[in-house]
Amino acid sequence: MKKHNFYAGPSILSPYTIQNTADAVLNFANTGLSILEVSHRSKEFQAVMDEARALVKELLDIPEGYSVLFLGGGASLQLAMVPYNLLATKAAYLDTGVWAHKAVKEAKLFGEVDVVASSEDRNYNYIPRDYTIPTDVDYFHITTNNTIYGTEIRKDPDSPVRMVADMSSDIFSRPVDVSKYDIIYAGAQKNLAPAGATLIIVREDALGHVSRPIPTMLNYKTHIDKDSMFNTPPVLPIFSALQTLRYYKEVGGVTELEKRDLAKAARLYEAIDASPIFEATVPNHEDRSIMNVCFVMKPEYKELEKAFMDFAATKGIVGIKGHRSVGGMRASIYNAMPIEGVEKLIDFMKKFAEENK
Repeated sequence: MKKHNFYAGPSILSPYTIQNTADAVLNFANTGLSILEVSHRSKEFQAVMDEARALVKELLDIPEGYSVLFLGGGASLQLAMVPYNLLATKAAYLDTGVWAHKAVKEAKLFGEVDVVASSEDRNYNYIPRDYTIPTDVDYFHITTNNTIYGTEIRKDPDSPVRMVADMSSDIFSRPVDVSKYDIIYAGAQKNLAPAGATLIIVREDALGHVSRPIPTMLNYKTHIDKDSMFNTPPVLPIFSALQTLRYYKEVGGVTELEKRDLAKAARLYEAIDASPIFEATVPNHEDRSIMNVCFVMKPEYKELEKAFMDFAATKGIVGIKGHRSVGGMRASIYNAMPIEGVEKLIDFMKKFAEENK
């Protein structure tokens, strides 16, 4: 039985990425060695790193003056690295979910934090809009997609100060005006590669403005100067990331990926909104994520949620259980999810509704 992978992360990868990675595990670049055992200093892996960084710049149309890094530690490490490197006195944060909230907590270790707005009052089911970014801060931080709650900022904000974005779960799902940002970071395990690597895009002139000493490994300049090779990088995830980036270029880049993602999300949200037993957790259509579609049973059908997930599992639908903070279901429809997988989920939702309404 074919499985349809809706896990939020680690998540679905393209067959192209999986097959090429599997081949490299057996024989990397015709070296007779596995990618699992090759030296990161070898010319073959250096070529992987160089091409991966170049493709990130090409796909996101990154202007001059930025460096692309592949590091370990996940996006969670960036919650501390960002303020370590940028926060001299005060920073502004937009609180739109668990990861944004955690970012605030880390930043408070380094200076004053102004939370300009929060959607916590409604369990993070909307994106705040009525707020002002102060001009006396070192930077403004946003989390563009909220995996747990299914909300997303899909337009690059205008900021009067430096801007930082956690794009872990929607990177490469749309064109981004990188020039508006000073740091963009993203854990690879949503839309890029297996867990273990983190993509960071850094405006070089944003660095060097704090007086505190920064530990070598936590200093972005260390990794910029050494082209992400200061220490042993996560070799396998970076190789897989390269395969995904090649695939993205082959299918037409982020503009084409956005077109596909919008179509998939529209189909699924339409089915949920039209359903007699399901409802979306995010009421404002403008705030709905096209990566993570969160939905629940209507109150009168609440007791059927587990039955639905059990039913879906028998049909090859995996990974749709919602986060405990929200409950219900969550369908993560990242770039690698084909429209056929979404249509299968919709078919099973309709069948379950017919049998239980």
